Amino acid sequence: MSGAATPSASLTQRIVAFLEYLRSVRRLSKHTVAAYRRDLDSFEDFCQQQNLRSCSDVQESHVRQWLAQGHRTGLAPNSLQRRLSALRAYFQWESSDTGQRRNPALAVQAPRKRRKLPGTLEADQVGVYLRADNNDPLQLRDLAMAELLYSSGLRLAELRAVNVHDIDRSQSLISVTGKGSKTRTVPVGQAAISAIDAYLPHRPTPSSSADEQALFVSGRGRRISERSIQARIQLLAQRNGLGRDVHPHMLRHSFASHLLESSGDLRAVQELLGHSDISTTQIYTHLDFQHLAKVYDGAHPRARKRKDKDS
Repeated sequence: MSGAATPSASLTQRIVAFLEYLRSVRRLSKHTVAAYRRDLDSFEDFCQQQNLRSCSDVQESHVRQWLAQGHRTGLAPNSLQRRLSALRAYFQWESSDTGQRRNPALAVQAPRKRRKLPGTLEADQVGVYLRADNNDPLQLRDLAMAELLYSSGLRLAELRAVNVHDIDRSQSLISVTGKGSKTRTVPVGQAAISAIDAYLPHRPTPSSSADEQALFVSGRGRRISERSIQARIQLLAQRNGLGRDVHPHMLRHSFASHLLESSGDLRAVQELLGHSDISTTQIYTHLDFQHLAKVYDGAHPRARKRKDKDS
């Protein structure tokens, strides 16, 4: 069945022909075809409301109105994106079947799915978390790892790869190699350096030349694995009664949000985190709104509430 259009073919007839194409030619599952049908039925209902009878009547503005209508009714961004994908596929088929190259859905963008905001620790929670038994060598190592993660905003893989001589104590700096094999140098806080110095006398002897330079090693003298780092970071939270899960990336998030809250310098935080695109760093700005509101209320002369002289 070709489904070729005729001059009098209605939008409803063309959608039926498209669904038949999906079934008989593309051989999509009945569940997939049913999903296309639901989304295109919604578009067909909208077109009837707008008195749009044929495909040629549909303009890009109509597609935008249809998506906006769905958004107002509470449809999630991923549902709107699915609807748009179905409509694009339909018009792509329509263009191919009729030879008329037009797709009014092609340039339309659905609302983006909200990015999940990173979990962070409050500053006082960090103080509770970063405690360890000074007589336990393993806890000294775990504390040193946690302090370095929070102090310098390292990624998990970056922490694992740190070697003993990567830290410049005279300048309080550390050099790490991140994504894309890009090397960056970032500051190391005194608390992290002190924790590392407390751990080093208890550092197990490396078991091979390959692990000789590794800063953090396991009890068997091997460079500690990423999985072990994750487990030990979580165990430290349990031991200190923090009451929530902690993972290495949470300490990196906390580093970024606390630094941004104090400095307001997004570009500096971008450099410290090793982000190639500042839009990646901007996810942390949501954590700063309450702080900025307080600063504004306390500093801007027109933000202060006027006292009622008659009171």
